[in-house]
Amino acid sequence: MMTDPGTGPRPAAMLALGRAVLAQQPFSTMLGAELTAFDGSIVELTIPIRADLLQQNGFARGGVLSYAADNALTFAGGLTFGSAVLTSEFKINYVRPARGVAIIARATLVYGGRRQAVCRADIFTRDDAGAEVLVAVAQGTIAAIVTS
Repeated sequence: MMTDPGTGPRPAAMLALGRAVLAQQPFSTMLGAELTAFDGSIVELTIPIRADLLQQNGFARGGVLSYAADNALTFAGGLTFGSAVLTSEFKINYVRPARGVAIIARATLVYGGRRQAVCRADIFTRDDAGAEVLVAVAQGTIAAIVTS
């Protein structure tokens, strides 16, 4: 990871690296996911809400919200371990139906140990006017990939 002496990782370099990793994920590109922040303290993943991502009542599918939470949590774990990480487990609470023009998952590192990290994500939807509404909360454990 690129760093500035005494100041830590360069946010622009981290974001570029994170976007390159996301681009290698076919499912992420299919959803139109974009890494919009990755700066050493927060991860933000945005997905445009399209008609094919809605369920029968017009809300974004829970699976799309789960994907957003899972991937944002994993990137947050990567703040500790780099890109060699996997989700070990995560839990999500849906707090209201998701409707709007975009899903935004913001994740932070809660604890980073030697082999696992605990991360938290808040998932919002954004409307046409830019207002955000919390729709889900997730917490997960991210594990460093250990090769033998």
